[in-house]
Amino acid sequence: MRSTTYLDLAPDVRARFERLRAREVILKVDHLTKTFETRGGRTVALNDINFETHRREFLCVVGPSGCGKSTLVRILAGLDRQSAGEVLLAGKPVTGPGADRGMVFQGYTLFPWLTVKRNVMFGLEMNNHGRTHAEREALQWLDLIGLGKYADAYPHQLSGGMKQRVAIARALANQPRILLMDEPFSALDAQTRARMQSYLLEIWRKIDITIVFITHDLDEAVFLADRILVLKANPGEVAELIEVPVPRPRHAGQYVGPEFRAAKDRLEELIHPPALADDAEGFPEMPRLANVTDEVE
Repeated sequence: MRSTTYLDLAPDVRARFERLRAREVILKVDHLTKTFETRGGRTVALNDINFETHRREFLCVVGPSGCGKSTLVRILAGLDRQSAGEVLLAGKPVTGPGADRGMVFQGYTLFPWLTVKRNVMFGLEMNNHGRTHAEREALQWLDLIGLGKYADAYPHQLSGGMKQRVAIARALANQPRILLMDEPFSALDAQTRARMQSYLLEIWRKIDITIVFITHDLDEAVFLADRILVLKANPGEVAELIEVPVPRPRHAGQYVGPEFRAAKDRLEELIHPPALADDAEGFPEMPRLANVTDEVE
């Protein structure tokens, strides 16, 4: 019997991707290149990156260290400029930050001197929404993420997961077309991270938002994404764009399913290829640094 591969899509999964591809393209990255000039010369961080993301798609971006994941998301957010190529959001060039994009970073970026409610209100007020409107919108978003009763608390009174939920609400309060997330859960413990993944999927189901999610965690990418953009390093280039064969809605039991394992195995092949010949001998012989009377193996 042939084993399941990541290309084996069940009929319902295949039909879902057909519906996804029929939606409008929200984000188009066209021949994007980013170079840095250093004392050592010119470094190519991203080279000829091309992909499209459809409305309400959940796209994850993975790759080895140094592949330019964070550089890419900063360019999409308008926080950095590409050296060549272009980024189009709803057909318009991205030339800087804008309310049409929300951004959630890895660190906790809440203002510590503002309450939870005022943190969520901040972007609305900066975009010239009145205080009453901003407060009403903020309270609605806090109710959506289950933190309405913490509206008057301060960030230092919240757990790490709660802080990131507030950061997500703040990013979404301006009703952006796309939510950009740069490894937002990497600092959380495993249990909190799992809960945050479920919270994020629930929020995504309820609102009209497209998500581009940067992660180094392959399990997280397979669990969250419709498609996974795999980058290779030195320079950062597209290795493959994978359609995740795991059915939706997602749940923890799928981690041990054949579709999940097949998708993760393919990611492992792309990101961690077999050792090169130079590495064939493995680790060098190491001297014993302590006197012991038994062996551990």
